[in-house]
Amino acid sequence: MEDAEEKVQEVTEEVTTPPGRVVRSTTHKVVQKPAVKTEHPQRVYETKKSIFRTYQIVWYVLGFFEILLLFRLVLKILAANPGSGFSILIYGLSGPLVAPFVGVLRITTADTGSTFEWPTLIATAVYWVVAYGIVKLLQLIKPVSQQEIEETVDSV
Repeated sequence: MEDAEEKVQEVTEEVTTPPGRVVRSTTHKVVQKPAVKTEHPQRVYETKKSIFRTYQIVWYVLGFFEILLLFRLVLKILAANPGSGFSILIYGLSGPLVAPFVGVLRITTADTGSTFEWPTLIATAVYWVVAYGIVKLLQLIKPVSQQEIEETVDSV
């Protein structure tokens, strides 16, 4: 957007009487400021709404991952049958999420067959930090709060 300069103009006003005699003459400057371009309220709303939706999507995906990892952790601690359908589903979906963290810490195994997977616990923490970082990055780019969205929705 180009910056327009202010325009200054001198205006002289004269008040005359019918025979043509000047009774009063004043000179003053008129400053015309450039028109400020503002975005259309609907466009501002749509931008903020899309950012807010992105926040919601990030937190939803994080919640889905965390629930999968929590189920995996509980199933491992309780020594659930790895051949049951639910266990196969949970281990299959959560396996790729835990894979980058396998080997960071050892898996603790008890005599009863239950295991505590430290990599799963690390994965839950790392994914939470990543989601939090993404949301904070978006807030740096264009800060939006839920209150702003509600105020904008009410005003449109």
